[in-house]
Amino acid sequence: MKLFKRTNDIKEIINKFKRNNLSIGFIPTMGALHNGHLKLILECKKKCDVTVSSIFVNPTQFNDKNDFNKYPRTTEKDLEALLNTGCDILFLPSEKDIYPSENDKNYPLGALEQVFEGAFRPGHFQGVCQVVDRLFKNISPDEVFFGQKDYQQCMVINKLLKTDPSFEKINMNIVPTVRETDGLAMSSRNLRLSSEERKIAPVIYETLQKVKQNLKPGDLTNLTDEAKHRLAEAGLVPDYFSIAHAETLVQINNWNGKDPLVALVAAFLGKIRLIDNLTLTN
Repeated sequence: MKLFKRTNDIKEIINKFKRNNLSIGFIPTMGALHNGHLKLILECKKKCDVTVSSIFVNPTQFNDKNDFNKYPRTTEKDLEALLNTGCDILFLPSEKDIYPSENDKNYPLGALEQVFEGAFRPGHFQGVCQVVDRLFKNISPDEVFFGQKDYQQCMVINKLLKTDPSFEKINMNIVPTVRETDGLAMSSRNLRLSSEERKIAPVIYETLQKVKQNLKPGDLTNLTDEAKHRLAEAGLVPDYFSIAHAETLVQINNWNGKDPLVALVAAFLGKIRLIDNLTLTN
């Protein structure tokens, strides 16, 4: 695996691959890698000639500076994991490399940044687009790979790809959420859970499954209310638990039995905020 820290250097090697007609797959990360990230690497290797990943803890997508400062940094372990998984190229840029000038661009995300994560973390998805925009332009990938755990983020990236002409040839790959044996969605934030909190956390996925099992056409209010109560009873503090249209994220309170649905949840367990989702219809 080759490691690059400067934008000009990564562009040079990517251009060399392009001249040799090699397909480039890209997995952007913020480090603290787990098996969910490594699954993205493996999926990329199946589809592309060259697998590129990046590690950059992006300051512009954090609403809380303390959250940014406490975000786990495990670079040495990450390097070993990427090497063992067969990643070809790692881009490890500095903040100055990613943001050499002011971040004044605004991305037209519409309603996508006004609901769920967008509502509870104002500006978060603008920050995501800022860093992804710059990374995509540096790497020039043919294929990009993201995990379904960040369902709304995947929709935001898809919108970015469709609205920026320079990205029209990039293909988006959404890889199913990788879970621990007890169902907890793998996340870098899980590292910050205490041992007692870690025992409680699987209730999130159990609650999502319960909603799927009991889904029926008609009023969904009782179903979501019961889910929130179940989370609260276990000691979690939900920001939201909602059922939405899987393609638009418009909240659905009364289901016609046909529209595709996804359940989305964000909840605090102690000081750690966890998110998850589950598609409810095939």
